[in-house]
Amino acid sequence: MREADGAEGEPGALDAVSAPDAEGKPRRTTRRFPLFTRDTARPEGGGRAAGGDAPAPARQWPILAVLSAVGLGLLLTALDVFRLGTILIGAALLAGAVMRWMLPDVGMLAVRSRFTDMLTYGVLGVAIVLLSLMAQPNPWLVIPFLDDTLHFTVR
Repeated sequence: MREADGAEGEPGALDAVSAPDAEGKPRRTTRRFPLFTRDTARPEGGGRAAGGDAPAPARQWPILAVLSAVGLGLLLTALDVFRLGTILIGAALLAGAVMRWMLPDVGMLAVRSRFTDMLTYGVLGVAIVLLSLMAQPNPWLVIPFLDDTLHFTVR
């Protein structure tokens, strides 16, 4: 057993080692994860959306676009334009799903795998838009079988 490489004073994990590999470095014999990790893997597509020479906001433009649209939707909702505000929030999430699908690098908009992010943003966006279209009074979207379902369960 040996202590993991690291700066002095930092906690390290004890790993079993075997004979050196071709480069002369000892390699781990266990497939267990170390006790303390020093880095995490970036999600697929989690690189900068713009080059490193661009200012910080430009490098993260996809998440800033989604958050700006959500913020505007929340402001509209607070100003008593409920239906349009919530539709804008749902549309912002749908736009995030489309960006996650089409763009190779989306910065901090990438949280999990591409499929999981697209599914999460898409399902939440569609649900918010549909619920805002069906909101009372005077819904813009009426689904007849829902009224029949509610008649037998709630009423």
